[in-house]
Amino acid sequence: MTASKRIVLSSDHAAIELRQAIAAHIAALGWEAVDIGPTTTESTHYPKHGQAAARHVASGDCQFGIVLCGTGQGIMMAANKVKGIRCGVCVDTFSARMIRQHNDANMLSIGVRVVGEGLALDIVDAFLTAHFEGGRHATRVEMIEALEG
Repeated sequence: MTASKRIVLSSDHAAIELRQAIAAHIAALGWEAVDIGPTTTESTHYPKHGQAAARHVASGDCQFGIVLCGTGQGIMMAANKVKGIRCGVCVDTFSARMIRQHNDANMLSIGVRVVGEGLALDIVDAFLTAHFEGGRHATRVEMIEALEG
């Protein structure tokens, strides 16, 4: 499959079950889920998992990334340290659509201790079906990219 149909997924130890449910869900939608772990519930550090997923997206290996941790905040912060990544935490479908439409987000972060599985799958659907609107938003995305140095 091409990068345009590949989504990398990663999480910390707290979010393995939800990550696997999302992987199955996106596969059913016709996407290739590139699940890079972890595979055990042994305590691990979300920054390395956020960075690893972001590198798959930044390199062009995957079109999108979905990362998860307890709140979604820490792993999102780590992912956003990788040049070219625009990752947002979403707890509702409206925000998931808006980060795609207005911010051209290429990664989504979800907090497993914040949303349940049903809502998480709806958030993923909203993110994947939305499209960047361009126009005035393109100027703003360019301004964000300029901050990367």
